[in-house]
Amino acid sequence: MTAYVIGHLREAAPHPEIAEYIERVGATFAPYGGRFLVHAAQHEVKEGTWPGHVVVITFPGMDEARAWWDSPAYREIAPLRSRHIEGDIILVPGVPEAYDPMATARAMREAMAAG
Repeated sequence: MTAYVIGHLREAAPHPEIAEYIERVGATFAPYGGRFLVHAAQHEVKEGTWPGHVVVITFPGMDEARAWWDSPAYREIAPLRSRHIEGDIILVPGVPEAYDPMATARAMREAMAAG
């Protein structure tokens, strides 16, 4: 099942290390089947606040996303970003193609009735 790496990165002053990170990061996730879905794009906030930027990378599955995150190649360049940009990064599995939100609501109602 497809997995995603989602980053919420705060605004940062331009820095040569950030440029180097951006130049090198794609090569670190390509061996794991990763690719950018969202990067360097403007977003619209519809509820709440979302200062900064959003990054979304897709992988074939959670195993590949974890392997990329833990890979020596990524761990080597991660400080180029983290020294200059604060943010939150999560790995999350997608839903199956036949996902039915009604089943989720039904399970929630059943749990509330039993609780």
